[in-house]
Amino acid sequence: MIQLSRKAFVIVLLLTLAAGVGLGGWGTGAVERGKPRLAPGPASPHAFGVWGPAPIIPAALPVPSGSFAQVAATVKPAVININTVTRGATRTPFEEFFGPEFFRRFFGGEAPEMTQRSLGSGVIVDPSGIALTNAHVIERATDVEVITADGKKHKAKLVGMDKRTDLAVLRLQGSGPYQAAVLGDSDKIKVGDWVLAIGSPFGLEQTVTAGIISAKGRIIGQGPFDDFLQTDAAINPGNSGGPLVNMNGEVVGINTAIVAGGQGIGFAIPINMAKRIYTDLVARGKVARGWLGVSVQPLTAELAKSFGAKADKGVLIADVVQESPAHKAGLQPGDIILDFDGKKVEGPPDLQRAVGLTNPGKAVQVKIWRDRGEQQLEVKIVETPDEGQVLRSAARGKSLLGLEVRAITPELARQLGLRNAEGVQVSRVEDGSPAEEAGIQRGDLIREINRQRVKALGDYDRMVRDLKPGDRVTVLLQRGPMSLYVAFTLARG
Repeated sequence: MIQLSRKAFVIVLLLTLAAGVGLGGWGTGAVERGKPRLAPGPASPHAFGVWGPAPIIPAALPVPSGSFAQVAATVKPAVININTVTRGATRTPFEEFFGPEFFRRFFGGEAPEMTQRSLGSGVIVDPSGIALTNAHVIERATDVEVITADGKKHKAKLVGMDKRTDLAVLRLQGSGPYQAAVLGDSDKIKVGDWVLAIGSPFGLEQTVTAGIISAKGRIIGQGPFDDFLQTDAAINPGNSGGPLVNMNGEVVGINTAIVAGGQGIGFAIPINMAKRIYTDLVARGKVARGWLGVSVQPLTAELAKSFGAKADKGVLIADVVQESPAHKAGLQPGDIILDFDGKKVEGPPDLQRAVGLTNPGKAVQVKIWRDRGEQQLEVKIVETPDEGQVLRSAARGKSLLGLEVRAITPELARQLGLRNAEGVQVSRVEDGSPAEEAGIQRGDLIREINRQRVKALGDYDRMVRDLKPGDRVTVLLQRGPMSLYVAFTLARG
């Protein structure tokens, strides 16, 4: 604290008044050694003779009453506490250590089942008893019990869940109607807007915390559809699945994640995304996602320059699946996608999210960069092929050939000194596989399989799917400037 003598103070006062500046605000907000500097009190006949602490001015609240009570009271009746029970999901420590045979031999039966209990939150979004929560709250649960704001307990049935977005839909088994929350528009909320988080942290029901929207569009590595709202409203274990609410009492997000060890860093799924998932789960029990049929990569500054693009915003198409919506619309490897359905695409996550959330059957406009100019194409999005089938086909191809391959992008073709980007490049050869025994090496380019040209990754996948154990396979390889054929027989089951 700086001390002024009476004489020095009078000199400072006279100089300040001569400059036309009052002392009413002198020193306010200054910090010395971690302490606020004192300032004169409010203007009065004694203002310049009495010193006191600077007045604390609270941040203005966006509600006339200066309180969040009315907003909280509007939403709390729709907020639920979720208790789950999971039986037999894990083994006991004894069973882990001794194994199941120990119990059968010495106790004449199986090890006792372990029961796990967990807590979470949710919000009723339809008066019939439909509620939204997180998939991780109810995943593997054998029994789900819901406690409404009036303290009543209800059994709940799982309507459907989507692990990719961590959303689940429950239906309360009880007499309705129930008080439901109003869903807002998460696209309209802005960074800096006030929000409330309501839920049951650590089992403490109907807890309300306040904060602001800290950021939008956060990608936290949870999956391909990351697009989280970040907030500093306190979110703790047990808050998962509860609503994030704006000052109109509308739900703008579903609380889902926190940063371990962090304070004031929580994440919520935007309600506009949740609406899309919720509608599909109620109608079909699963989510119908859009599919474009392309392999893409980030557009670096070097790639943008080589393609003559104006900026490094967008995604580069590395490969197009044959007979896919992209192929039928005329998209080609080397095209740069700039906009999808009127929204700018700055990176692969933007495109993946936009395509996945597009309703199958919808025709969308896609703006691309090709041949040093912009073009507009219309693509009719279809539903994503069954993932299980895709995975089974991929696993079968790998086990038969023993190869992993990647598309040849225009940039890779230039690096390798190739005339065109046809074929696929071997990225891995499985030890002991027929391909390794035939002499195929990592870095080889595959040009033909059984005398059929391999132009792109889609051709390779199609040809591999048609192979069977015991088939004779002839492959045309390019290794540097040399071309060579190799032949081998696929191992039988």
